Formats: sequence, C-alpha cells, structure tokens
Amino acid sequence: MELHGLLPAQLAHTGAALLAVTLLAVAGRSAARWLRLPSVIGEVTVGLLVGPLVLALFGRELFGVMLPGAVLENLKVVGQAGLVLFLVGLTHKLRSNGQDGPDGQDGPGGPRPSRRALSALAGWALVLPLVAGLLLVAVIEVSGDGAARGTAPLPAFVVMVAVAMSITAVPVLSRILVDRGMTDTAAGNLALGAALVIDGVGWVLLTVAVGLGTGQAGGPVGAAQALLFAGVVALALRAVLRAAAVRRFFGERPGLAAPLIASVALATALETERLGMTAVVGAALVGLGVPRGGQGAEPWEGAVARVSRAGLALTPVFFVVTGVTVLTGAFAATSWTLIAATLVLGLAGKLTGGYWGARSAGLGTADALRVGALMNTRGLTELIVLQAGHRAGILSAPLMLALVVMALVTTAATGPLLGLVNRTAGRSGPVDGIAVPAR
Repeated sequence: MELHGLLPAQLAHTGAALLAVTLLAVAGRSAARWLRLPSVIGEVTVGLLVGPLVLALFGRELFGVMLPGAVLENLKVVGQAGLVLFLVGLTHKLRSNGQDGPDGQDGPGGPRPSRRALSALAGWALVLPLVAGLLLVAVIEVSGDGAARGTAPLPAFVVMVAVAMSITAVPVLSRILVDRGMTDTAAGNLALGAALVIDGVGWVLLTVAVGLGTGQAGGPVGAAQALLFAGVVALALRAVLRAAAVRRFFGERPGLAAPLIASVALATALETERLGMTAVVGAALVGLGVPRGGQGAEPWEGAVARVSRAGLALTPVFFVVTGVTVLTGAFAATSWTLIAATLVLGLAGKLTGGYWGARSAGLGTADALRVGALMNTRGLTELIVLQAGHRAGILSAPLMLALVVMALVTTAATGPLLGLVNRTAGRSGPVDGIAVPAR
C-alpha cells in the first residue's frame, strides 16, 4: 500500500474523487433506507455499479480523464486501508462470544443460548453452506466454464468457494436484529452467536485457502512466515496492551489509543501482504490480539470502535475500485447460468442449514424459519472475503461477480423473508412473547 502521484494537483484530484465516493455512498444508504433494506446494500450496489456505468456511458477515454491511473491507484490504497481498519473491529468482536457468563444466563443482549443449541445451529449453518460451495465447484467443473474456474490450484479453489458460501455478516445481522426488535429474543441471540462462531471458522478457512493458493516456488513458506509474523505481532500487542502502565498511560490520553492500534494494524497488514499472505489476514489477527472484556480491556474497547468506524467510512472507496478494476470486464464474461447456480445454492445452503440447526437447537418452526433467514445475511463481511480471494488469485472476476450478486441478493432478501415468516405465523405468534413487526 503506497500512495502514487504526490503532486498537489494529483492529491487534489484524489481528494475530489474521495468526496464524490462519499456522496455516492450517502445516496446509496438513503436509497436503501427508503426501500427498507440494510443500508450496506445501497452503499455497496452504488459503489460497484458507478464505475462500469460511467465507462459504458462516456467511454474509456473520458473515464481516464475523470479517474486517471495515478488517482485510481491512490483510491486502491485508501480502500485497502479502510478494509484493514474495519477488520480490526470486526474480528475484535469475534472474541466476545461466550465471555458474558455461563450457559443459560443473560448477556447484554438478552438470554444467551446454551452451548448445545449454539453448536447445533453453527454446525448446520456452516456445514450445509460448505457443501453448497462444493456443489458450486462441481457445477463449474462440469460446465467447463474456464472463465469462472480461473487458474488457481483446485484445493485452494474448493476451500475458497466453500468459505464464500458459508459467511454470515455479523455487523449487518446485528443491525437487522435491532431494527426488527429481536435483540432480546432467543432466536436473535442464537443467530448472532452462531454467526460469530461461523465467521471465526471462516477466517481460519480463508487463511488456509490463501495459503493453498500461493502456487509459486516458496509460496507456502512465505505464507507460513506471514502468518507467523502476524501471530507474533498479535500476541505481543496483546501483552503490551494488557500491561498496567500502558493502560494507565493511554487511559489518561485516550486520543492516542486509536492511532496506535490503527498504525499497528496497517503496518502488520502491509508486511503480511509483502510476505505472501493477503493483508486482511494480518489485520484480522491484530483485531484478535487487542484485549476484550474483563481486566486489561480498558481503554482499548473505545479505541477499537473508533478505528473500525474510520475504516467503515473508507470502505465505499473499496467498492468503487472493485467495480472499476474487477467487475467492469466481468459482466460480459459471466454467464447467467453461473449467477443462477450461485444464487440458488447460496440461498439453499444458509436457509436450510439455519432452519435445521435451529430446529435441532429446540426452536419452533416459525423461529427456525426466522433464524434461517437471519443466517442468510452476508453483507460487507462476504465482500471482504471475496476481495481477499480475488486478490490472492483464487477467485476469477466472473465468479467474483456471481458471488457478489449472491451476497447482495441474500442480504437484501433477509428483511422480506422475515416479513413473510411473520405474516405467515401471524401477529398472534410473537418471538419469545415479543411482538415482531410483520414487515
């Protein structure tokens, strides 16, 4: 990650481009709220489509004037930095699962699910989507779609596609639970707990896929070195941040805590990528290394939240860059068969896995259907995973486009599916005694 074109005019051009992206993100979020969809859907859709749309309307020559190469490279760096900072907060939250008390006691969001119930849902909602990923690989292999298959080693390709089909986005899921009044329900807490477990496993499998995909000589050794480096940094960071003197120093100077964590995350991500592993893996390990909950966590909770918010503000840049550099050429090369197969398998894996997992956990039919719909939420987390797979050379542009469409449609479908379940079950059948809006 290195900024290009440091002349004042080019920096001004980059600043203008960032402002335009920010305004587009605001417009996308507003449109999504008007349509009663998760705001990330509008933000992502507008970001991904604006580049290809401008290219189609004005041609590549005029587009090159509007967004020259040096400015586009700078936007790539900004977007990558945004992902790194956002991931620190995302993976930091993964460590919270199971820390709020023994089984059966209430956590901050309401009744906590038992380990048995959590294991049942997480198992079904992870395994069936992984199987759906294997089926998608089989469809691609049987169809002979070379554009979708790409040139990645088969083991890396299989693991990467399976991971892409299994992700559930914790941030978007949490927001939907708040919007739907389900934060104090057993179904909502069970879905959120399982999503945390599934995403934790997903990050491990993503690391495996990227390691398998490093096909050049010495690649696996470089990937192992990158993981070792990032792991050592995470452990050292945790030890330093838990020290009483360090906590006291930054507790008195809270404004310095967030820049410290952000700097460590960016530096670790940069070095991890240089060593042969995708940058987001280094950022994820840094997020896991920051103390959370209990003694030694203060003042780091607030600092991580600020770092994550800064990253989230920059992620629209990533969407725009992805649309311009990856998806523009993918539209013509992606078959409708591939998109349809990806969408059907994506929906079936999560809906079926979530439903049967919730039923195995002891929930009734209506609540199990609600959980299935909630587990189908993929959101921004899925797009980060796809970016990592594409950047590692495992996912081709056409397959990434098909998976992006699947991620957007399944996330957008969560609200309507919940509304359908609520209308079918009737207002007389609330969730845990709480009336859930039938919308």
